[in-house]
Amino acid sequence: MTSPLDAATALLTRFPLIDGHNDLAWELREVAGPDWRLTDIAARLSFTHTDLPRLAQGRVGAQFWSVFVPGSLAGDGAVAATLEQIDFVRSMIRRYPDALELALTAADVERIFAAGRVASLMGAEGGHSIASSLGVLRSLYELGVRYMTLTHNANVGWADSATDEPDCGGLSQFGRQVVGEMNRLGMLVDLSHVAPQTMRDVLQETMAPVIFSHSSARALCDHPRNVPDEILAALRANNGVCMVTFVPAFVSQKCRDWERGLQEELERRGMDPHERAARTALRQEWAQVNPAPRATLAQVAGHIDHVREVAGVDHVGIGSDFDGTDELPDGLSDVSCFPDLFAALLDRGWTEADCGRLAGGNVLRVMRDTETVARGMSALNG
Repeated sequence: MTSPLDAATALLTRFPLIDGHNDLAWELREVAGPDWRLTDIAARLSFTHTDLPRLAQGRVGAQFWSVFVPGSLAGDGAVAATLEQIDFVRSMIRRYPDALELALTAADVERIFAAGRVASLMGAEGGHSIASSLGVLRSLYELGVRYMTLTHNANVGWADSATDEPDCGGLSQFGRQVVGEMNRLGMLVDLSHVAPQTMRDVLQETMAPVIFSHSSARALCDHPRNVPDEILAALRANNGVCMVTFVPAFVSQKCRDWERGLQEELERRGMDPHERAARTALRQEWAQVNPAPRATLAQVAGHIDHVREVAGVDHVGIGSDFDGTDELPDGLSDVSCFPDLFAALLDRGWTEADCGRLAGGNVLRVMRDTETVARGMSALNG
């Protein structure tokens, strides 16, 4: 009899697994040293969650590589850093032509997956990357960026973040123009990181389906980065997808409470949250006094089940956030572990067809629908 893990591995050879968010590009920039651009990801790396051998082991069919830059950058600095990240991802793809290929459309993803390579897409994480310029937005699209998260952890002036104080009350008028231009281009509107009112405004404004590239269910873990049930339910009418993430503080309430205590201690000491070394040192010190709880693969599966229950099986996907988080759930330590998650879902009664929708079918539908909207808008505009 075939084991659930063997069945999961086999189904991921038939259905493309499309992971909505991976921060390898920024992780290499931060930790690999001055020659970070030369890091050989064809070798198994000890300091990341991601490399080519583990992508193959995890049966990853397509990856949205995040071209994230910190929200502490603004204006020209944010734009320049984003262009550098795009340049790195494109050069990484060119360096490994037998393993990776740039994808710009849903058809590209299907073709590249069928050829046995990882379809490589790009997503910009935070509207600060465009410096409030529709021209920059259009340029990012031309360079291959296929989604933009409207905010990161701070407001951008035209859209409110989930983890900042309300500013414009959701989307400003310019924010509505940004959404409209993304629809016209065919760029996916990503609502991870944005405030609930921003989510509502976008759902009223957009002509195309939306995604949450890396968010989980707020009903199961009360973190502002997670999606309330009312928004999950609204994805049915929008035809969008919530791509469940693996970040422990978004998955486990105990981990969320522990991280909140760490954040309060960081603020009490007046430390810069963007300073990696100091944050890591404080984390280790804090854990000695306050042992950290662990999230689990089963809890991630629980979030997937919840999104399916509230939004429907056609509106759930996977957005790991590998290399974008300090900790990961037990059982999901790196990109090689995706089959273990699907094995757990098969054990829970998921059919192979529904696992195919979760893995990538739903996101491919959103991509195709977004491309159709863009063609229609371009035809109307002549």
